[in-house]
Amino acid sequence: MLYQLLSVDGVAEEPGDWVLDVDEEVFAHLGRVIARQDDVLLGRGTYDYWAGYWPTSDVEPFAAFINGTPKHVLTSTPLTQPWSNSTAVHDPAVGYVTALKQRPGGDIGVHGSTTLARALLAAGLVDELQLVVAPTIAGSGRRLFEAGDLRRLDLRDVARTPTGILLLHYGVPAPRD
Repeated sequence: MLYQLLSVDGVAEEPGDWVLDVDEEVFAHLGRVIARQDDVLLGRGTYDYWAGYWPTSDVEPFAAFINGTPKHVLTSTPLTQPWSNSTAVHDPAVGYVTALKQRPGGDIGVHGSTTLARALLAAGLVDELQLVVAPTIAGSGRRLFEAGDLRRLDLRDVARTPTGILLLHYGVPAPRD
């Protein structure tokens, strides 16, 4: 399951720069999403960025979750920053995630990690999208979806928070051959 903060124009990079107002419903929604997750997949860039912040953060509900949950970091090099419950994964992402999904347990979450998210979407390994769309236009930055990413999604739920943030929950049908 992919949880991603987006601007209206689809930017996913540096949400702290363009998510201007967050209300309690956003945190409550995040709490419901992460309560279903037993593992987290992170790309190396997100890991390096977050490992310097989250271990000492008190921003809840995410701090306790991300610090206590097993983190599988897809990387080609050894991890240089320690962070509890983190494992460097040097195997190809598609094979590793396919095997991880076969294990019993809750959801496997992808948070941030845009490049990894794109690869998993392309491989058909993401079955749910939880998109948190802020009522802002970022103008520039990396986007989650790129040209040629045409795919039908199944809307499962939508909510609007008091600050105008949209909480979109989509099912992702398997890609057709």
